[in-house]
Amino acid sequence: MMTEEEVLKIFADTGALLEGHFELRSKLHSNRYFQCANVLRYPRIAGRLCDELVAKMKSACDIGKVDGVISPAVGGILVGHEVARALDVKCVFAEKVQGEGVDATGKPVTKLAMRRFALQPGERYVVAEDVVTKGGRVQETVDLVRAAGAEVAAIVLLVDRSMGAVKFGDVPMFSLVQIQPVTWEPAECPLCAAGGKPVHPGS
Repeated sequence: MMTEEEVLKIFADTGALLEGHFELRSKLHSNRYFQCANVLRYPRIAGRLCDELVAKMKSACDIGKVDGVISPAVGGILVGHEVARALDVKCVFAEKVQGEGVDATGKPVTKLAMRRFALQPGERYVVAEDVVTKGGRVQETVDLVRAAGAEVAAIVLLVDRSMGAVKFGDVPMFSLVQIQPVTWEPAECPLCAAGGKPVHPGS
């Protein structure tokens, strides 16, 4: 099994672990950012990481029969695909659609929906995502699975930025890395106070 240090080195070597001034999807600001797309652009490395993730999940518990892997778009799609390959099951994903109203910044609210695939009652899915900070998109995905009468067997992540603080009820969750970079509310961000402007590179 790979150590967290080995995984972080792979992230750093592929440009997936960035230093600077960033706005996270949660709207918090941070001086570190995991841009998992940079490591996932290398198929063999992505496959190796997701093989490790599945092995970690299997060594920790027996999740039973799994019918598929589901991910929130866009960041989780490649993780879900590789996890599904390792489990030898189908891969599906939920997509962003416009919701009602706007957020605090004036941007249209988005939500997740199943547009291309149908989940069947009684099916069991592993939810796969690249990075979790507060877990909003993962929770939306869990809710979609349950709304279809299907079941969430487990949740797998490349990076858990909450250090295990984020939970999804009694669903077992596994990650390759648990790390909690410094984060600030926008109004309390010292990088903003120093005149910096955060960027949001995307996951």
